[in-house]
Amino acid sequence: MLQIALYFAVLSLVSVGGIPSVMPEMQRLVVDVQGWMSAAEFTQAFAIAQAAPGPNVLIVTLIGNHVAGITGALVATFFMCGPACTVSFFVARVFDRFKDKPWRKAIQTGLVPVSVGLVASTALIIARSADHDIATLVVTGVTFALTYWTRISPLYALGAATAIGMAGWL
Repeated sequence: MLQIALYFAVLSLVSVGGIPSVMPEMQRLVVDVQGWMSAAEFTQAFAIAQAAPGPNVLIVTLIGNHVAGITGALVATFFMCGPACTVSFFVARVFDRFKDKPWRKAIQTGLVPVSVGLVASTALIIARSADHDIATLVVTGVTFALTYWTRISPLYALGAATAIGMAGWL
C-alpha cells in the first residue's frame, strides 16, 4: 500500500493538465516497471475510465483495485487526488492575489504547451498499446482524422468502433 500511495502522490504533484498529462509515466510504471498490469489491461482500464461518467482519474481507482482490491482502489484514488487538490488550493489563492502580474501570466501561458504535449504523449502511448494490426491502426487513424479535422464528435467514432468490434471484424 505504501508503494501505491507514494507512486500516486508523486504523480499527483506533477499532473499539470490533469490525469492525461501523467498517463505515459503511469503506464510506464504500472506496466513496464512494476508489472502490475499488462499493456492490454492498462489500455482496457483507460478505455473503461474514459467511457464511464465522471472524472478521468477513475483509471487510478481501477489500477489500485487491480493491484490490491478495494483498499488499493481507495489508497490510489486518495493519493492521486489529495496532493494535487492541496497544492491547487494554495496556488489558486496566490494566482488570484497576483492576477495582474506579468510573471503570473507568463507561467500560465507557458503551462499550456506543456499540458498539450503531455496529453499528446498519452494518446501516443495508448494508441501504441491498442494497435496490434492494420485494422486497429486504421480505426485509430480514422478517429484521429475525424476528431482533428472535423467537428464530428469522437463519440461517433467510438460507436462505430464498438459496432465493428461486436461484428467480429477486429
